[in-house]
Amino acid sequence: MRTTVKRLAFVWLTLLCLLIASPALAQTPAQEGFVPVEQLEGQEQLPAAPLVAAAYGVAWGAVLLYVWTIWRRLAKVEQELAEVSRRLPSAARR
Repeated sequence: MRTTVKRLAFVWLTLLCLLIASPALAQTPAQEGFVPVEQLEGQEQLPAAPLVAAAYGVAWGAVLLYVWTIWRRLAKVEQELAEVSRRLPSAARR
């Protein structure tokens, strides 16, 4: 189970790094000297919607992963408590 969680966390972190690094890699080199805005070529603009969607996806994925791990741990604790209560003699239960 721990290896699965580690692999899933690794995949999420890799995707996050790729999302963060891709706009930086696509930038054009800086110009030397001052150039008025009117003289600049048409610049590409990255729409914000895909980045916002990716951020929400990563955030919700992290929340769901956290809730899932808590749920699994709670189930394990409940199972252990049931086993301990089963092992106790009936006089000690009162």
